[in-house]
Amino acid sequence: MKDLLRTADLSREDVDLLLSTAADFARDPLQARSALANRTVAIYMTKPSTRTRLASETAVAHLGGTPIFIRGDDLQLGRGETISDTAKIISGFASALIVRTFAQSDVDELGTAASIPVINALTDDDHPTQLLADWLTIRETFGENIAGRKFTYLGDGNNMSHAWLTMGAIMGAHVVAATPAGKWAPNPGVVAQAQAIAKQTGGKVEVIHDAEEAARGASVLYTDVWISMGDPESERAEKMRVLAPFAVGSQLMDITAKDSIFMHCLPAHRGEEVSAEVIDGPRSVVWREALHRRTTIQSLLFHLLRGEIEGRG
Repeated sequence: MKDLLRTADLSREDVDLLLSTAADFARDPLQARSALANRTVAIYMTKPSTRTRLASETAVAHLGGTPIFIRGDDLQLGRGETISDTAKIISGFASALIVRTFAQSDVDELGTAASIPVINALTDDDHPTQLLADWLTIRETFGENIAGRKFTYLGDGNNMSHAWLTMGAIMGAHVVAATPAGKWAPNPGVVAQAQAIAKQTGGKVEVIHDAEEAARGASVLYTDVWISMGDPESERAEKMRVLAPFAVGSQLMDITAKDSIFMHCLPAHRGEEVSAEVIDGPRSVVWREALHRRTTIQSLLFHLLRGEIEGRG
């Protein structure tokens, strides 16, 4: 597999390899310090970023390469140059391309046209690099044996909910998304795909609309901001009202498993999707989770450039 464009592209074997190497990079970030020696990686972002930018640039540097950060208005795309032409130009200068943007179709087209690996570092549909960081954090906490555990996402049925269900299915886990019904539920096509993967891996994928049911006995409660970049401002009040029952506070944490943890992809809005008591409390692993954005992107670059990711097929 040349690129990582979607979470569903990965096989369980791919994820195991990526997480194992990422764990090595967590212990010794510079153990492959010459892997990208005298090479560059383009990092193209049309959405603002804290963790993804820092993680990507640091990952490239730790592999001995030079990151080239490109903002959305830095390229000729805004003046009519095609995505395909842009991909071909970048391929002549860089060894890989990391992309954070809005449309999944733009990332897909970059992957098709580029001769170098393209990594989806967030689109409106998916967030595969975040889920690698999440599952490394989960493994550090619970180990590889997840039998009998439930992993729950609460809130907006957005790109994070899609990636959460898909990666959980790949890992053979019992994953739940608790969201409002209707337009803020996960995409039915993504849910169906995750359920199909789960049938092959022995996992279980559920979408429900009751926060307490989803939280009860869960090993992880996970959430994301309620208002994402690009959401219409006209829908803010309605969306905040509908999502309010899915906020993660101490009452929900109290009905989870005794060894449960709280996770969040960040940035967080305390008092909205999560209380300060939870995110800043002893069961929160969000800072370790954020660190693993670097270790897992580093692992992705290392293995994609060596042609060692097979894909789910």
